[in-house]
Amino acid sequence: MPYADLHVHTTRSDGTLEFEEVPAAARRAGLEVVALTDHDRLQPFEGAVVEREGVRIVHGIELRVEAADGLRVDLLGYGVEPTDDLEAVVDAVQGNRRERGRAIVDCVEDRLGIDLAVDVEDGFGRPHIARAIDDHPDADYDYGEAFSHLIGFDCPCYVPREIPSFERGLLTLESACSVVSLAHPLRYRDPERALELATELDALEVHYPYGREVDRGPVENAVEAHGLSVTGGSDAHDHLLGRAGISESEYRALGLR
Repeated sequence: MPYADLHVHTTRSDGTLEFEEVPAAARRAGLEVVALTDHDRLQPFEGAVVEREGVRIVHGIELRVEAADGLRVDLLGYGVEPTDDLEAVVDAVQGNRRERGRAIVDCVEDRLGIDLAVDVEDGFGRPHIARAIDDHPDADYDYGEAFSHLIGFDCPCYVPREIPSFERGLLTLESACSVVSLAHPLRYRDPERALELATELDALEVHYPYGREVDRGPVENAVEAHGLSVTGGSDAHDHLLGRAGISESEYRALGLR
């Protein structure tokens, strides 16, 4: 059982967990610490780490960035203390998220001849659209099929996002966060290149529920070779936390309060 789950999404982005529900969900999972890492959004509380109902909650963020060779990766920032630069980056990304969300919704509605009745606002992402498709009585796609056939990469209604460069994103996070980690390194189309990028960071997400058999050797080797810290989490978008995470000693090594 992990001590800390450092990759959790709430309704601030594309999760279903309300902020007020986090302590109870953490206790059900036997967790002492949860990091809220909503996509491109800051949390609605002050402080890098706060305590709520006996659970330590880390202010985190997941920021997608693009390397010079076109590889897109997700950076996890922990212990966030917002700066003007980070707020500007988040505002710009959210604006593009809204534009992109409207474009995808319009495409899906035109293609299927239905009204999804979704509100496109800050934090909006493709999971919101997939849930709306799944819930619609006249749509012949479930949640997974919506991604596979309509809104996933290379699908007819997919629209790419405009995101910061790796250098800009890293510099912005470094000025606002205590720790910057690379999320789920084995999920990318080029894991080897992603691990090369991680050498410029503080940590690597070693513990992650990939849902398939993976060789974690390259990740563990990168941690050892470059003296990186270890992070881990469930990437929860629902109420079930703790499917992956880190030990108490691994958490203490991060230096988060």
